[in-house]
Amino acid sequence: MMDFQGSYQPTRLFTVDEANATLPLVRAITFDLMQMSRDVIERRERLDSIKAARRGESGEFYDDELAHVEGELERDGEKLAEYVDELRQIGVEPKGLPDGLVDFPSLMDDRVVFLCWKYGEPEVLHWHDIDSGFGGRQPLAAGMISGGDDEQENLKE
Repeated sequence: MMDFQGSYQPTRLFTVDEANATLPLVRAITFDLMQMSRDVIERRERLDSIKAARRGESGEFYDDELAHVEGELERDGEKLAEYVDELRQIGVEPKGLPDGLVDFPSLMDDRVVFLCWKYGEPEVLHWHDIDSGFGGRQPLAAGMISGGDDEQENLKE
């Protein structure tokens, strides 16, 4: 019997080979997600500092410009959400957006764990428990992760 910790219910489980096979697509989406999230964070911080420096000041031109920039940031936030949705449709969990962290649900010793990949790594080389996060990453050893059709079928039940 599979142990799903807490309320987390993965849509699919990956073997290491399956996770690595999806990396070309995951890598492309993650690159776009990283770039845009870094840009949005930087622009949001600049906008917040401009607004803080202008407290009490008024000027129609600047107010219009600030509203325009806020609108752009909102649209970019929606695009970020679309990238996250694309990754989740593949079955992976994007984490640490600016750092390009992606977790692949997997099965180890009848419990769900995450295979952990970070943008720039050549392949999936680490894993961690669902609740331990990136700080709990451990190197994969040969044969650690089971998977395949049996586990996939169990998810559908």
